[in-house]
Amino acid sequence: MAEVLPHPHNGAYEDPAVERLYRKQRLAAAFRLFSKCGFDEGVAGHITARDPEHGDRFWVNPFGMHFGHVSVSSLICVNHLGDVVEGDQPVNTAAFAIHSQVHAARPDVVAAAHAHSIYGKSWSAMGRLLEPITQDVCAFYEDHALFDDFTGVVLDTEEGKRIAHALGERKAVILRNHGLLTVGHSVDEAAWWFITMERSCQAQLLASAAGQPVHIAHESAELTRSQVGSHIAGWFSFQPLFQRIVREQPDLLD
Repeated sequence: MAEVLPHPHNGAYEDPAVERLYRKQRLAAAFRLFSKCGFDEGVAGHITARDPEHGDRFWVNPFGMHFGHVSVSSLICVNHLGDVVEGDQPVNTAAFAIHSQVHAARPDVVAAAHAHSIYGKSWSAMGRLLEPITQDVCAFYEDHALFDDFTGVVLDTEEGKRIAHALGERKAVILRNHGLLTVGHSVDEAAWWFITMERSCQAQLLASAAGQPVHIAHESAELTRSQVGSHIAGWFSFQPLFQRIVREQPDLLD
């Protein structure tokens, strides 16, 4: 079994090759977790990690591979033209159309996650932002956007640009009638934001079905966002999940 690379103390490994492996390990683990959470639906969904040496390239899952089968060695690298430059499997056209534009518009973003999760796509059909009704959803308070349009499967980079524009400098965007997209300064952060946003959509739907949810006051929601919505909070919240999935499915490191 391959060795799990520890988190670098200075935020990134000096050697790009080591940093690349670190990001790929995290990326493979995120796919296994997404599978465990039931976020996989046919060929839909993708998580990307920017290459540490070539900023206009990103690593992503091969088109048509089940999230539960993704490993470090099966990840492919795609350049800004959509060409697979490392790996021998094809790329999902929608993955390139969306993620290439998000990465181009946000140099600070290391990773982005999108899937057709059941509660995320259900809430997206409402065409509304999430409301501050729980502690966890406050991570997204005034820090997520709505892409209020749907024109079919995203296959054009111009549509990807529109999504990136709607996202702006925020950590997440709800794609109306489609699903969720989250970003982060690490793979860990982007994956955690997706997981907790999906569960926040579930909580919103359940609470709204039961009655009229009580909103957290603006000042308290802002304070809570500072406590649970920071980059480090997102990264740290992912660590127990990473530990669990590596112990359960060590082949993801192969």
